[in-house]
Amino acid sequence: MHPVSTAVAVLAFSCVVTAAAVERNSGFGDGQPISEDGKGAPILGGTDNHIDIQNPDNLGQQSTDSGTVPNLKWRFSDSKNRIFKGGWSRQSVVTDLPSSRDIAGAQQHLTKGSIRELHWHRVAEWGYVYAGSVLVSAVDHNGQYQVAKLEVGDVWYFPPGEGHTVQGLDDENEFLLAFDDGDFDARGTTFNVDDWIARTPRHILAKNFGLPAEVFSNVPATNPTIQNGNISTSTVTGGAGELSGNASFVYYAKDHDLQDIPGGGGTLRIIDTTTFPASKTIAATVVTLTPGSLRELHWHPNAEEWLYFHKGKARATVFLGTGLARTFDFSAGDTGVFPSNSGHYIENISEDEDLVWIEIYKSDRVLDNPLTQWLALTPADLVAQVLRIPLDIAQNLKKEKQVLVKGSS
Repeated sequence: MHPVSTAVAVLAFSCVVTAAAVERNSGFGDGQPISEDGKGAPILGGTDNHIDIQNPDNLGQQSTDSGTVPNLKWRFSDSKNRIFKGGWSRQSVVTDLPSSRDIAGAQQHLTKGSIRELHWHRVAEWGYVYAGSVLVSAVDHNGQYQVAKLEVGDVWYFPPGEGHTVQGLDDENEFLLAFDDGDFDARGTTFNVDDWIARTPRHILAKNFGLPAEVFSNVPATNPTIQNGNISTSTVTGGAGELSGNASFVYYAKDHDLQDIPGGGGTLRIIDTTTFPASKTIAATVVTLTPGSLRELHWHPNAEEWLYFHKGKARATVFLGTGLARTFDFSAGDTGVFPSNSGHYIENISEDEDLVWIEIYKSDRVLDNPLTQWLALTPADLVAQVLRIPLDIAQNLKKEKQVLVKGSS
């Protein structure tokens, strides 16, 4: 038999065997697009069954999904990791998640003493420490400075153009970064100080600093983003003094109690200008949702919602209006974006594990409009007529925000 014919025959036989091996009653839990009512059929071509099992809603599990909705999810595990002597970094930007135009995100890891070299951005930088501790330092345009130690749960915010750096203090340290521009890789976004000095004529450097030109003869033309180093023990004096109070670039979690959240389904921490005045272009929420509980149906009137899932498993349906809706499954390490004003919920689908995620908004405030409260505060007869529900049901909808609705035990 001709080799090509043999290959075709083998492939055909393989498909028959595969089809036979997959029961027609196999369902989404097995990574097959087959519903209980008999819709669908097994996948016979190339696929990653592990990914299919983790994303049953991509297979068609949610019958209320409708229309063509763009992908609103990106796994950090699919990002290119840059490794250095002293740590690593990986990001989620607009080329990874095209729907995220307002926010780009990154994870960064620093070993003890290692530093993210001195730099500034044309965009704002927001950071959340979730492992270890770090030393951050920054100087503003008035010559005011801040050097601060941040631990798990603490946050920093550096406005556009403010020079800064971050150093790892524990053996291993890791944090989430967010930037108020989805196209973070665009030219002219990040400026490293050694790169600038290496590309400036030495006689200009000598004149600028009032130092001999040879002082700068060893400045490297390129440096890694993360560098090994020793723990800083020096202090800062002079300039226009230390940044403090409402001007402080850091937010200490220990100084802020968790919000008293109705619904009983978890905890929530809002970090915006009401609690962190310096953070004028990035607002955030840190959420813990108990097993089976629900972040109630709502929408955000003022900004896209960028998400980083830190722990657990979630399901969310995003409603884009005009009959368009799509359900997504999220796991730890996933990022996502819900367009401005899109209706959505987030459900903890685990039976025994809390769901923890961070929401980021390009805004000075976290604002949300809950669906239940809107309906409850609208004349009940109108709600009953539009939704075709009993009047007494409409009259007894909860008038207070529930936010995190506790799951049934």
